Amino acid sequence: MAYQAKDLNYRGENCGVHNWITDGGQSFYWHPDWLHIAEEETGLYGKQKIEVEQGGEVTKGHAVHTILKKLNEILKGTDHE
Repeated sequence: MAYQAKDLNYRGENCGVHNWITDGGQSFYWHPDWLHIAEEETGLYGKQKIEVEQGGEVTKGHAVHTILKKLNEILKGTDHE
């Protein structure tokens, strides 16, 4: 079973940093200035780069897509962190 957007609980935004958490308690963070999702609120420890078209603006939707991609890689055992 693959993770879907409904499996992420959006916890809101604080000082521009958005937070999602899985039912299993794994948190992901994103700020519009970051080009990655992070494992902690400061964004210093990135999890995965957000892929966006050249010249495109990174959105909250891109962050959700990247979180789901990361979770599904972990689920499949193909995570290369």
